[in-house]
Amino acid sequence: MEQNVKTNWAQFIPLATVFFFWGFVAASNDILIPVFKEAFTLSQFESQLVSFAFYIAYTVGSLIYIGVSAAMKTDLINKLGYKNSLALGLGISAVGTLLFYPAANLGSFPLMLSGLFIVALGFSLQQTVANPLAIALGPIKTGSQRLTMAGGINNLGTTIGPLIVNIAIFGSAVHASNNLDIQSVKIPYLVLGAAFLLVAIFLKFSPLPDRPAIVEADKEEASGRSSALKYPQLVLGMIAIFVYVGVEVSTASNLPEYMIKNLGFTTAQVAPYISLYWASMMIGRWTGAVEAFTDSPSLRQVLRFVAPYLAFGVFLGVNALFNHDLAPFYVYGLIILVLIAADILSKGNPARMLLIFSLIGILALLTGMFTDGMVSVYAFTSVGLFCSTLWPCIFTLAVSGLGKNTSQGSNFLIMMIMGGAIISPLQGLVAGVIGIQYSYVVGILCFCYLVFYALRASSILKAQGINFDQKLSGGH
Repeated sequence: MEQNVKTNWAQFIPLATVFFFWGFVAASNDILIPVFKEAFTLSQFESQLVSFAFYIAYTVGSLIYIGVSAAMKTDLINKLGYKNSLALGLGISAVGTLLFYPAANLGSFPLMLSGLFIVALGFSLQQTVANPLAIALGPIKTGSQRLTMAGGINNLGTTIGPLIVNIAIFGSAVHASNNLDIQSVKIPYLVLGAAFLLVAIFLKFSPLPDRPAIVEADKEEASGRSSALKYPQLVLGMIAIFVYVGVEVSTASNLPEYMIKNLGFTTAQVAPYISLYWASMMIGRWTGAVEAFTDSPSLRQVLRFVAPYLAFGVFLGVNALFNHDLAPFYVYGLIILVLIAADILSKGNPARMLLIFSLIGILALLTGMFTDGMVSVYAFTSVGLFCSTLWPCIFTLAVSGLGKNTSQGSNFLIMMIMGGAIISPLQGLVAGVIGIQYSYVVGILCFCYLVFYALRASSILKAQGINFDQKLSGGH
C-alpha cells in the first residue's frame, strides 16, 4: 500500500535541518576529544568518555521514551505528534548547550560531559521521529535513498562542525597557536543552542505531517506480531546498528591520537583530516541518494559520478574558506572512484550495498593498520566513504515489514546508537595494549558482523516475501 508516489520535497527539506545539527555536534566531538585530553590531562581511554557520554544518551533517551509510553499506555510520539516531538527534542538539546558555559568557567570535565549527554538526549527523541519520517515522505522503494540523502545533509554538518569548533578553540588555521583555552568552547555551543530553538519554531510551523503513512503500511504483515522484537530482521539489525555506529565513531575519534602520536601532527593540525573523514560520509551519501532524485536510468548514471565529486568540492571549498592547504587532499579524488564502483555494483539493493561496502571497509582498515604515513591516514579516512550508506541500509532492512510496529522498531534501533559509547572507549583500551594503529582491529570485527547481517537479513526478508531487487526493479 504505497501512499506516496514521489518524494514530498516541501516536507523533506524542513526535516533535513535536524539531520544537519546531529552531524555538526557529533563530528565536533572528535575535536573536543584531543582538546579535553590535553586540557584535563586524560588518558586515551578517559578522553573517549566524550564519545561515551554522547552516545550512551541515545540509549537512555530510548529507555525514557519506552518508560513514558508505558506509563501513558500509548506511544509518546503518536500522542504528541511528530512535529511536537521534534520540537521537544530540539528544546532538550538546547538546554544541554547551556551547560557548556558553567563547565568552561569551572574547568569541569564532568560538567562538559553532562552538557554533551543532554544534547544527545534530545537527539535521541529527534532521531526516533526523523528516520522513519524520512522514509515515509515518498515511495517506500526509494526510502533508503531518501534516508541516505538526509544523511548527506547530516554530513554537511559533520564537514563544517570540526572546522568551526577548531577555529573557535585555536584561532585561524594559518596562525593556529595550539594554546588551549577551554573558555573558547562556550560561544560556539551557546550559538548552537539558539539555533536549536529557532529550528524548533521553524519545524512547528512547517508542512511536516504529524502522522506519517508508513505506520499503516504492511499492516497485514505486522498484525500477527505484538512486538517489534518478534521480527528477526529487527533484532539482528539492532546489533548491526550497534557495531556500525561503533566503527564509524571509533575510527574518527581515535584518528587524532594516531596522527599526533605516530605521525607528529599537532592537535590544531588534525581538524582538516577529521573534516575529511566526515566529508567522506557526505560524499558517499550524496552518491547513494541519487535514486531519490530521478527515475531516469541514464541521468542516474551521470549523477553517480557528478554527486560524489560535487560533495568533494564542498569539502575543498569549505577548507579553502578556512585557509587550509588543499594540496594533500587532491589525491583523495582517486579513492572516490572505488566508492562509485561499489555503488554501481550494489544496484540500489540495501542488503547488497551493506555487504559490498562492509567488505571494502575491512580492506581500508587493514591498509591503514599495515602502512605508514599519509597512506595510512587516507586509508583510515576512507572508512568514512564505506560507512556512508550503511545506516540507511541497516535501518531499511531492520524496519521492513514491521508495519504498525515501525516507530517501536525505530526506537529500538536508535537505542543501539550506544555502540559509539562502548566501542570507542574499547578501542582506546585496546590501543593501550597493542598501540593505536593496531587497535583498529576492533573496527574490522564490527565490519565482519555487518557482512553477516547483510547475508542473513536478505534471506530473512525473502522468507517474509520482501525482495528488494523486485521492489526496486518494479519502479524503473
